Amino acid sequence: MFLVCGEALFDFFSQPDNSGQLNKLGFQAIAGGSPFNVAVGLRRLGIDAGLFAGLSSDYLGQRLRSVLDKEGVRPDYLIDFDAPTTLAMVAVGADGSPHYSFRGEGCADRQLRLEHLPELDEQVRGIHVGSFSLVVQPIADTLLALVARESGKRLITLDPNVRLNPAPDINRWREQISAFAEHAHIIKVSDEDLSLLYPDKDPQVVAQSWLSKRCQLVVLTQGTEGATVFTRQHGSWSVAAQKVVTADTVGAGDTFQAALITFLTERHLDDPLSLPTLRKETVDEMLGFAVKAAALTCTKVGPDLPYRNQLG
Repeated sequence: MFLVCGEALFDFFSQPDNSGQLNKLGFQAIAGGSPFNVAVGLRRLGIDAGLFAGLSSDYLGQRLRSVLDKEGVRPDYLIDFDAPTTLAMVAVGADGSPHYSFRGEGCADRQLRLEHLPELDEQVRGIHVGSFSLVVQPIADTLLALVARESGKRLITLDPNVRLNPAPDINRWREQISAFAEHAHIIKVSDEDLSLLYPDKDPQVVAQSWLSKRCQLVVLTQGTEGATVFTRQHGSWSVAAQKVVTADTVGAGDTFQAALITFLTERHLDDPLSLPTLRKETVDEMLGFAVKAAALTCTKVGPDLPYRNQLG
């Protein structure tokens, strides 16, 4: 089982307005949050997954719990709080890329504290962390303590997924990503994230700095340019993106992340000791699988992640 950790929220997508009535604005609300999506994505790809998250006791929080239940995500690590559900207001650009504005201060998904840390048994093969839960408090300190405690025992994957609206201090992001990277075995990062975090650094320089620690693989996603992997054993190389008609790119990065974990888990390679033994051909196949999965998500509106039987 993989334990995904972090925020669960509702994305409110603005809808086209053809009424001409300025006092009305339509939205479609979709359950989301990067960690939430990764957990759902793992289940749809056939991987046992749980979500360590704070959920609100309000209507939206209970709706999130119902979605997780329907998708088959284990509820064992969910904790209820008498606090609101985070809302993310989403506008989609002409190129399909989303632009977020968060309403999350004091909300339930930020409330996890050290006393909420679970004890993990041997069923938990790995832990995934990412997005603004790495930065906002008190959950950031809680998740950092978790990965520090577990990185010698289980596979740790990290996706910065930088969101400046809920946490606008980029220096804070740099400090936190550096702290979490000390314990991660696989880091997946987008070119947009790197341009925000380290605008003056070559991606290879950043990747090599992460690889000098515990990390074995750094995967850089580049949208329509495909993805590049940096490894300790085999150097770096790129794979092309799949050409599709893009509806939007919401959830594509989360799909890519879930697909990486799925590929390793299906082959019983989801542990820190297996990563250094991966052949170049295996890593290349893993990238191709993740690219295909992400491309499928791009053909749909919103974070509608694929099922295993759709990927062959």
